Amino acid sequence: MTQPLLPLHVVTDRDRGGSFVAVGTAGAGIFGVFLFLTFYLQDTRGLTALETGLAFLPMNVSVIAAATIVSIRVLARTGPRPLIPAGMASAALGMALLTRIGVDTGYATHVLPSLILIGLGFGAIIAASIATATRGVAPRDSGVASAMVSTSQQVGGSVGTALLSTLAASASADFVAGRTAAPELLRQAAVEGYVTAFWWAAGLFALGALACGALLRSGVRPPVTHGAPEPAPARA
Repeated sequence: MTQPLLPLHVVTDRDRGGSFVAVGTAGAGIFGVFLFLTFYLQDTRGLTALETGLAFLPMNVSVIAAATIVSIRVLARTGPRPLIPAGMASAALGMALLTRIGVDTGYATHVLPSLILIGLGFGAIIAASIATATRGVAPRDSGVASAMVSTSQQVGGSVGTALLSTLAASASADFVAGRTAAPELLRQAAVEGYVTAFWWAAGLFALGALACGALLRSGVRPPVTHGAPEPAPARA
């Protein structure tokens, strides 16, 4: 095709391709937090919808703080390579800490530290990835690059949610297999499913850190456009 919908040079650039991978991986992992942690806080711990929303506020504040610092002060000095893998590692650690939850564990000791780590990591990932994915493209490819960011996040979120939900359901079913169903057992089985999902999400972030560390290049690179230059506007 002379005018493909997705020009290959948009995704074959190592920094831009690594950014798309980062966005997709982060989407897969973060949707797992929202889904399973919401179930845990409401169904297992008995929080209301409002209380659950407030419980997520520290993560939102962490995302905003990390994204702001990365965008304004850090990315232009370091480039994306140290930031995105570090963000993945922070999110993976936060996910791993979430596996400590139990039926009666506290929010401040078992949930809050994880939310802060995940928020800091996610903010660093998204800020560095979006800036890198849309930087240096020709004006005619800017829409494609931006659309690929959204597509990567949506595909990652959809695949991640489906995969983690299947793994969590399987773990819960295995936990109750051969036992007499009782309310307390069902609560424990649900937590077992959430813990399994958090472990897999931690693995996704760890794998993303390795993949992005291999794809992204070191240093700050000047903007490079691809393709033929845009025609100059005609003068009257």
